[in-house]
Amino acid sequence: MASLVTEIPAASPADAAVHFARKLSLETDCWDVHASLKSGSPDFVLLDVRGPAAFAQGHVPGALNLPHGKITERRMMEWPEGTLFVVYCAGPHCNGADRAALRLARIGRPVKLMIGGVTGWIDEGFALDSGS
Repeated sequence: MASLVTEIPAASPADAAVHFARKLSLETDCWDVHASLKSGSPDFVLLDVRGPAAFAQGHVPGALNLPHGKITERRMMEWPEGTLFVVYCAGPHCNGADRAALRLARIGRPVKLMIGGVTGWIDEGFALDSGS
């Protein structure tokens, strides 16, 4: 009798490679964002898409506050075409980053979601900045 793990067969290695490559094209994690920011020359713009009060209480150092509801084509013209945006919100219990990513994609901007959000950042042991 198959276990709950194996009762549905694993994907072929080729299908798995396509799946995980696609997933990584849409997501990044807190560790990779931290390493990029620490390098001093990140090749993306980090957006905290929560409200200003939550941002002021604590945010990833170097992040800009742009609530997901305020992401518009006009607002994003501040950055050159092709700029990669990495978005995050409070954490896995919040869909603000998904909403922001959808808005950015719909206006033609490259975007990745930082999985884990603030919760993931703290879980990794990284410090937050506070203030506006």
